[in-house]
Amino acid sequence: MNKLWQLIPYSETSGKLHMELDNSLLERHSQDPQFPSVLRFYHWNPSAISLGFHQKQYPDCWNATAQHHYLDIVRRPSGGRAVLHHGDLTYAVITNVAVDGKRRSHREIYEYICEFLIQGFDKLGISLTYGQSGRGYIHNPSCFSTATNADLVISDGRKLIGSAQVYRRDSVLQHGSIAIAPDHRLLTELFQAEVPIVGCAEILQKPYEDLTTELIKVLTESARQHFQAEFL
Repeated sequence: MNKLWQLIPYSETSGKLHMELDNSLLERHSQDPQFPSVLRFYHWNPSAISLGFHQKQYPDCWNATAQHHYLDIVRRPSGGRAVLHHGDLTYAVITNVAVDGKRRSHREIYEYICEFLIQGFDKLGISLTYGQSGRGYIHNPSCFSTATNADLVISDGRKLIGSAQVYRRDSVLQHGSIAIAPDHRLLTELFQAEVPIVGCAEILQKPYEDLTTELIKVLTESARQHFQAEFL
């Protein structure tokens, strides 16, 4: 039997409003047993640096870089490290901690949710696997500079999707950045190091706008199949 999910239309607005909406949807889902699971895709406008909830400090130079490049600096409700949202597509899933009546570990929830991404990209001809946890991750301000076992990478180890979670009661919000056309020069300027990230546009040789539309369509269908969802 299919489960009712809410598919929220694609939107482009500020990171502050996106994070407020993600947090609000998580709160509603956690308080109301009848509130459906949620899938949505969005773009940050203006581009922004998002900080993990527990990332209390960041380099002072980021303020000048953000001002120079017209970037917002926004804090996420989820954990993880900083992400530059520029030339990417963000997905968000809000659902139950229990899957098919059984409560799952955080690792199992990551794998359960990420499966719709893996299946969707497989349809596009891109094989994704989980990254390997690195000891220095917590000391690195950039999410995309290292790939943990909660991130999705291509065969050469470069990260394509970085995800983060937050739990509230029996609900979870998992959202993540899907790299489409990353700005390597801006990433290097921001993080003072080369960031091993790859974009879909480079792999599939398609323009950003076309890929955004295609990704939303393909990933929505893979989510429908994987989650056995009937979208409202």
